[in-house]
Amino acid sequence: MDVTSSPSSESASPTRGRNPRGQGERLRRDIIDATLRMMNELGDDEALSLRAVAREVGIAATSVYIHFADRDALVFAALERCTHDLMRDLDRAESAADDPVTRLRARLLFLGTWVGDHAGLYKVLHESTLNQRVHLVFKAELGTRTTAAVQRCMDAGLAPADEAAAVAFDLRAAVHGAVSIRVNEPGLALPPLEEQIDRFLIKLVGVSLTKK
Repeated sequence: MDVTSSPSSESASPTRGRNPRGQGERLRRDIIDATLRMMNELGDDEALSLRAVAREVGIAATSVYIHFADRDALVFAALERCTHDLMRDLDRAESAADDPVTRLRARLLFLGTWVGDHAGLYKVLHESTLNQRVHLVFKAELGTRTTAAVQRCMDAGLAPADEAAAVAFDLRAAVHGAVSIRVNEPGLALPPLEEQIDRFLIKLVGVSLTKK
């Protein structure tokens, strides 16, 4: 997922030509891409306007409504795409490790790196009032996959047998707290996130980490 900075949505954008027949899906993707870039810059979905998104893409505001009923629908679609891309990348990071513990650790470390690069999207995804207005059902899969990763550690005898879902929830709460502090209070003197994650794994999951 590319959410690198783009020219400010306040600057004039050239008018986009009409998409050739059959390319409506391409325009939808372009609108979502622009929305992700802008939300990452703003860190607030309520500061986003459909008119500004249209200006960023170079289309009339009415063209956005062809694909999305309102701002919440657009933000939902963008965050859903963002989350699916994140899950793909988390699975890829996990698959490169050797055993269940190092795979779980790689998963959490990648999440920390992703949040550092996409702090604005993280805030919208996990800290915005959108979560009170709309059920972001796609987020549940993140928890499901973390629970499965913890269960694999237990099944391999690398963590004490326990209720994997409860342990995974405690682990997720700890990691989200650690990254949220870094997003919202970047001036604090904090230990390296890697060290915190290792402590969470040892204390909450009960694994043993061997430093290489």
